[in-house]
Amino acid sequence: MSDTNTTHFTNPSTFILLGIPGLEVAHVWISIPFCTMYVIAILGNFYILFVVKMEPSLHEPMYYFLCMLAFTDLVLYTSTMPKILAIFWFNSREINFSACLTQMYFILISSLLESGILVAMALDRYVAICHPLRHSTILTNPLVAKIGLAAVLRGCIVLLPYPLLERQWSYCRTNVISEPYCSHIAVLKLACADTSVSSYYGLFVLFFVMGLDGIFIAVSYIQILRAIFSLPTKDARVKTLGTCGSHLFVILAFYIPGLIMSLMHRFAQNVPLPFYVLIGNMYLLLPPMLNPVIYGVRTKQIRDRLLRLFTYKGA
Repeated sequence: MSDTNTTHFTNPSTFILLGIPGLEVAHVWISIPFCTMYVIAILGNFYILFVVKMEPSLHEPMYYFLCMLAFTDLVLYTSTMPKILAIFWFNSREINFSACLTQMYFILISSLLESGILVAMALDRYVAICHPLRHSTILTNPLVAKIGLAAVLRGCIVLLPYPLLERQWSYCRTNVISEPYCSHIAVLKLACADTSVSSYYGLFVLFFVMGLDGIFIAVSYIQILRAIFSLPTKDARVKTLGTCGSHLFVILAFYIPGLIMSLMHRFAQNVPLPFYVLIGNMYLLLPPMLNPVIYGVRTKQIRDRLLRLFTYKGA
């Protein structure tokens, strides 16, 4: 390894992103599904924003939260995917140190913001099903805006210590990151300073911020299910549960890949690095692509608007 990668330095000028280690010769082919996900995510999330704006029947708290989710997904994709595709297509592996920390910050914020929005959506479903007559008076537009602003401020403030800490560390091992983007864990492993503060803070964020989000969602759905199963007829129960279907699918798309990654990190020590990196990319990039697809398929107004668009073009 060159001296550039082993010399002790406080702030390296650049990091080297390897893409998918061991599969460099297949990067062009690997880029095809990545590019497909990029196109679907960008078009799908912009389409969600457009339809909610143009369709008066969708001017409700749930769909305002859906727009916040779509915007969050667009931020995540635009902060990561262009560089990933540049690595796959042009072997453009260098990334500026500050740009790397900025990318890492946006990835972390997107995940925490999405978690907060899922909590807000669970609150909306809880009020709509358990207190239907008070839904419009409780979840007013100003309150929805305040919830969205609180989620953004929470993400920005809670995660700000990560880049501030990592800017202060020394990096003496290497400046090579075995991934196609700058993840917090990858940068953490390159530091030769004491990173225990960051590790403990990461556990705090995981258990006391995102963990509490998960508990709030679970408690909300326990109350929702109790209300649903107390309804007098099976048709009423099925219809009411159907209003939660899209949100439940999005929750599963967000939490299940994270659970798989966590289990792999702890128990699957012999997993080949290329496979581990690919799974990590799916965990990061798959939910933002699935969210507009899930809501597009399950929401009648969004589905009908899309069908009208294609019917009009066909005519």
